[in-house]
Amino acid sequence: MMRETDTASKLRRTLDKTGIAVSALCAIHCVATIAFFSGLGIGGTLFLAEEFHRVALLAALLIAALAIGWGALFHGKREPFVIAAVGIALMCGALFSPHGLQEAGLTIFGVVLVSYGHVLNMRASNKRLTG
Repeated sequence: MMRETDTASKLRRTLDKTGIAVSALCAIHCVATIAFFSGLGIGGTLFLAEEFHRVALLAALLIAALAIGWGALFHGKREPFVIAAVGIALMCGALFSPHGLQEAGLTIFGVVLVSYGHVLNMRASNKRLTG
């Protein structure tokens, strides 16, 4: 385990919070795309584009790897990393599913797990800081 400065701790915590926010936006995107954009036929080109999903997945992967990987080095817990990794795997699987409920289900379940991994990472880090 490593020692962490106050500045590093704040940055890691900010990354975890950003990861949770990105996950929430992803879940909202999934529901909104199916319910609103697909139903009305507007905006589907951008929001259903595979490139959009790949970029969003890459952002989620980078934020999770940095925040949760850093946290694991600090607090030594595996659970946040494993849970987030399963979530990322589900999100990757969604890229290979046809657009619709199956893709949204995999993605939403994946982002919930990634968010939970970030929450566990923050809790484990806080426990280590407070002793």
